[in-house]
Amino acid sequence: MPRKLPVWTPSADQLQHWPTISGNAINGVGEAAVRRPSPIYWHPPDSTPHGPLQRWFYARTASNDPDIVAARADRQAAIDEPLAPLAETVVDKPAAAWSTEVKRVARELGADDVGIAVMRADYVFEGHAVPTQRWMIVLAVGQDYEAMRTAPSSRALVEVTRQYARGTRCAKRLANWLRGQGHDAFPYGGPMAGSFLLIPPAIAAGMGELGKHGSLIHRSLGSNFRLACVLTDVPLVEDAPDRFGADDFCTNCRVCMDACPPDAIAPVKQLVRGVLRWSVDFDKCLPYFNENMGCAICLAACPFSRPGVAPKFIAKLAERATRPREP
Repeated sequence: MPRKLPVWTPSADQLQHWPTISGNAINGVGEAAVRRPSPIYWHPPDSTPHGPLQRWFYARTASNDPDIVAARADRQAAIDEPLAPLAETVVDKPAAAWSTEVKRVARELGADDVGIAVMRADYVFEGHAVPTQRWMIVLAVGQDYEAMRTAPSSRALVEVTRQYARGTRCAKRLANWLRGQGHDAFPYGGPMAGSFLLIPPAIAAGMGELGKHGSLIHRSLGSNFRLACVLTDVPLVEDAPDRFGADDFCTNCRVCMDACPPDAIAPVKQLVRGVLRWSVDFDKCLPYFNENMGCAICLAACPFSRPGVAPKFIAKLAERATRPREP
């Protein structure tokens, strides 16, 4: 089916602030060699070629909307919650017991799903030190579907901000709980980029498959969620990736592509830093995001994101996989 939306184009005002280097080149699109990711956006503006553009974006995001102001204040309050001191007494348990306990506590603190991955150097941005903690506890927090369906809008922006606050708060409190057990733990909740990527470890932790829109597809939350994490040295057991057919489904699905105003979603996988994967065109996606104070159209448009739909899709994909192929 042909695309119905006209392709959106950025304003001349924004284009004045764009660097000469392509964001896709910084991200490593087309590169055959494996390497660590490069900082590009949401890092300190002085540290990247897109810094002037990032400042332009910040100047546009000031808001008098009381709901946005309140959501941002709550997110900042979550960020400002203190990190507890490390207890002198170290609680010892087997790794399996710690994994079960960590997941239970994380859910009690507000996470909708929890997974465990090993920290790897290739998750860490170039120029940043690899964290000393061995483990990444990845947290997922779902978003309200009806709010996200309105993206890009102030209502969707408020919802995204609220969930970043929830993820931050959950990560901070889980880290504090671990520190109270005598185990080092450091929380990260977004949205600003830290020292490492979240999507690759989330895939390793069983949080879902990478979708054509460049974000994760979770087996129950679809694409409608945000990530946070806790780094820790407590003994844990890593989870396995969860492959349920979303990657194959994306191959023949065009929903997110057709819904994307700047036409930033590629129809086929591309080589990115030595890995063949789905990749979104940074130079098309970011301008629309910047001028609309956010986006997430593709996350709400994804068929897996509709409430109650993902499990049904997965059951159909599993049934289809068992059918004998015709000669």
